[in-house]
Amino acid sequence: MTAEDVRPATQRSGVFRTKSVEQSMKDTDEPDSKLRKDLGTWDLIVFGVAVVVGAGIFTITATTAGNVAGPSVSIAFVIAAVACGLAALCYAEFASTVPVAGSAYTFSYATFGEIVAWIIGWDLILELAVGSAVVSKSWSKYLNQTFEQFGLDVPTQFSLGGSFTLDWGALLLVVVLTTLLALGTKLSSRVSLVFTTIKVAIVLLVIIVGIGFVKASNYSPFIPPAAPGGEGESGLTQSLLSLFGGAGSSNFGVYGLLAAASVVFFAFIGFDVVATTAEETRDPQKSLPRGILGSLAIVTVLYVAVSLVLTGMVKYTQLADRPDGTQATLATAFSELGVDWAATVIAVGALAGLTTVVMVLMLGQIRIIYAMGRDNLLPRSLARTGSRGTPTRATVIVGALVAVGATFFPAGDLEQMVNIGTLFAFVLVAIGVIILRRTRPDLKRSFRTPLVPLVPILAVLACVWLMLNLSVETWLRFVVWMVIGVVVYFVYGRTHSRVRTEQAAGKSRD
Repeated sequence: MTAEDVRPATQRSGVFRTKSVEQSMKDTDEPDSKLRKDLGTWDLIVFGVAVVVGAGIFTITATTAGNVAGPSVSIAFVIAAVACGLAALCYAEFASTVPVAGSAYTFSYATFGEIVAWIIGWDLILELAVGSAVVSKSWSKYLNQTFEQFGLDVPTQFSLGGSFTLDWGALLLVVVLTTLLALGTKLSSRVSLVFTTIKVAIVLLVIIVGIGFVKASNYSPFIPPAAPGGEGESGLTQSLLSLFGGAGSSNFGVYGLLAAASVVFFAFIGFDVVATTAEETRDPQKSLPRGILGSLAIVTVLYVAVSLVLTGMVKYTQLADRPDGTQATLATAFSELGVDWAATVIAVGALAGLTTVVMVLMLGQIRIIYAMGRDNLLPRSLARTGSRGTPTRATVIVGALVAVGATFFPAGDLEQMVNIGTLFAFVLVAIGVIILRRTRPDLKRSFRTPLVPLVPILAVLACVWLMLNLSVETWLRFVVWMVIGVVVYFVYGRTHSRVRTEQAAGKSRD
């Protein structure tokens, strides 16, 4: 079979050239870049829960309640979950129709064209790399806290002067996980299952124990009154929507609730990573939709339950950042009530939880780079697989980049960079479902997004709404990253593109 045999007649040329679904499927059989099909439905659900249940429960829930939304953080989780649910329906159709590594990057290549695929791939690299680094630093903080719970003074970070630190805890985690991922996806899934079982059991324990300390008075006011613009807060740090709405702050009040939904969206990031393992799934048509939707349903219930218990145990003001910059965690509420044993259990659970988050985020980034390398938009060597059926070179490079970011750079407000990148990918996937329904109605779809185009349109509107509630400086950083990506594409990707080369070869034969 030649490239012409699988290229539909409607394929475009230039920077908007598309890569047909058939060609993407054909590429999965190339021996030097072939991935092993080791994963089943349960493996995908484990990956989904493993990557989603982590920073959201153990860190973001408490800080968002204390600084942004108060008890209404539970509603913020529901809003974010609705947006994710709409996007998940679109992902499920795409992933089961085009079961190829690369997720939104591969989907975009088949619908929008090469330059849009490159942009979304570049965007996903940002999302997953920053996410891995941020969560690695959170893991290091919990490691330090675990040492303290056992009476040991073992700092995991050392200042190097200025805003730079040496975080050996984060470095240790990334090195171990990089080695694990290089050894094989199935092994990673088994390790993930063990850690996921531990952390879900601890989360359930937190809910059961915490219910006994809930006081109805702590839920009042459920939506705290809006805070005035305080010192150090400016137009750059407030949400874009509150800036346009004329509010002086996006802390508490209605704007705070909406801003919180965009912040806690970080807690749901990862279910889409399940789609990046499509090529390694034994029965992707059935397993991928179940893995994506099943994991999202499980974590939504856990998030809402934990946020309600947490804000019922203590007043939300007790979860605000301390004057010394210390941030509240899930363990803070138990410490405030003198339940120190629970704080120790939570610290250990957070280590298990955040371990799997970093591992699956890194797995997703490796598969994105692998897919882009196979298309020659990045160096082809990144798509080479070793004897264990994993892209070893891509794995090592991703591990090195994440290690540098997590070890030496501060996390800051980079969570929002992850959010905007993910939401942008969701928007393109939702639009892509509508386009592919029109351009390729002949494709076999084992899972079909219901009520098309209504559901994809609602997904787009929900994601854009959440994007508008992110800070102005996040938007500026995102635009700068995208501009850099476009430059890299025109300097390297456009001229090395495999699809471009095949198109040129086909024309020369004609």
